[in-house]
Amino acid sequence: METKATVMRQDNQLLVLTHLSQLLTFITGFGGLIVPLVIWATQKEKIYQMDEHGKNIVNFQLSILIYSLICIPLVFILIGIAGLFLLAFISFIFPIINAIKASQGEIPRYPLSLNFIS
Repeated sequence: METKATVMRQDNQLLVLTHLSQLLTFITGFGGLIVPLVIWATQKEKIYQMDEHGKNIVNFQLSILIYSLICIPLVFILIGIAGLFLLAFISFIFPIINAIKASQGEIPRYPLSLNFIS
C-alpha cells in the first residue's frame, strides 16, 4: 500500500504577495480580506508556511473589521475618529513590515489580532 506524501514548496514571493494584497483595500476600497483569503485557501496545502501566514492575515483583517465597526459609533464622541486613523495606519504599515519579514522566511505576527482561526 503506497501513501502519497504531500510535498510543499517554498515560495516566499507568494507569501509576500499575500501580505501585500491586504493593501488592496487602500487602492480599490475592498479586497484586503478577500484576496488573501482566496490565496490562503487555495495554496495552504501547496506552499510551505502558507497556512500559518494565511491564518495570521485573515485573523488580522477580521480584527481590523471588528475594531472599525466599534469605532464608527464612537465617531460621534470624537474618539472614533482617532481610532479609525490608528486602525488605518496599522492596517497600512503592518502588511508591509510583515511582507518584508515573510521574504526573509519569518512568520510574522500582527498586532491587535483576535484569534478567530487557529
